[in-house]
Amino acid sequence: MVHRPRRATLRSSQRRLLLPLILLAAAGLVAGACSSTTNDPSGGSGGADGTVPPAADVDYESLSGTLNGSGATFPKAFYEEAIAEFSGGIAPDVVVNYGGGGSGKGKTDLADQVVQWAGTDSLVKDEDKANFKGGEFLYFPTVAAPITVSYNLEGVSELQLSPDTLAGIFQGDITTWDAAEVKADNPDATLPSTPITVVHRSDGSGTTSNFTKYLVAAAPDTWTLESGDTVNWPTTTQAGNGNNGVAQIVTQTPGAIGYVDLSDAKASGLSFASIENKDGEFVAPTLEGASAALAGAEIKPDLTYSALNAPGADAYPITASTYVLVYKVQPDQATGEALKGWISYLLTDAQSLAAEVDFAKLPDGMRDKAIAQLDELEIG
Repeated sequence: MVHRPRRATLRSSQRRLLLPLILLAAAGLVAGACSSTTNDPSGGSGGADGTVPPAADVDYESLSGTLNGSGATFPKAFYEEAIAEFSGGIAPDVVVNYGGGGSGKGKTDLADQVVQWAGTDSLVKDEDKANFKGGEFLYFPTVAAPITVSYNLEGVSELQLSPDTLAGIFQGDITTWDAAEVKADNPDATLPSTPITVVHRSDGSGTTSNFTKYLVAAAPDTWTLESGDTVNWPTTTQAGNGNNGVAQIVTQTPGAIGYVDLSDAKASGLSFASIENKDGEFVAPTLEGASAALAGAEIKPDLTYSALNAPGADAYPITASTYVLVYKVQPDQATGEALKGWISYLLTDAQSLAAEVDFAKLPDGMRDKAIAQLDELEIG
């Protein structure tokens, strides 16, 4: 991905030039727009027109410091794009790094205070909370996206999979592409007898956690491998590091199938299946399908939620959430203010970048609650 720091500088300068006009024009509307908590089914954020409100109370240019992060590869493309914009011109004295490595690594690194922020698609287990040396932490939802079921099957450009068939494939019960279960989902397709090669993550992964949680929910009578950041996959499967690693193996292996975030799947030129949702409709992994799934998600008090196996004819059923995880207490003033500014940017201006790298914006109500939670950060 080629980042464009100049674009960030231009956007920053445009905001400074236009701010007085914006404040005058919006004076009579801002109260109503900011108080809205109605979810926008299209995935838009902000007011009724789907615009994203800027974090006008943050003086980005006064911030300084280095913010190191690690964790989920699922949202990595979005964070990289946001970092290029943020450090490239919006907050030029703040260096933001993100090392990926998987949700498990991010949670461990934050627990050990190796990083200031972690990216994770999965939640911290209750029994692991005591390991976090910095004390209480907060979840900030950032974006969401489909987890694709990507495949490499010559001559098959369209594929449909029901939850039970998907579960059977990934736990090794369905081993060829012309199996009766796959044919039943694809009555008009010509399916070869090619052996199926299942590809999964080798690292502790929130993508794995969400994918397997979906199978637990959608195929409870078929799926037997439970769920989690890691799973005891059959020995016949192959493993790749990160979403990109899975995508690479699928690309190079005829007959392969794996679960990959939409951004990496598209970047790798993979084909992906339409998955039967809770309403019995086969839906392709798109941002529209993800937004439809988000529209009905229930937000818990800690701002975590699940859009997996969501109802709705248009909902893509394997839509995953992702979060930035930070400590509630930030003892260093400069670092704490920079971190608050970075998260504020992710929740406001950066939401307009999401679709560019194949992620869905947060719905209005979810975004508003996350912005309000910034006040809970204790700095200095």
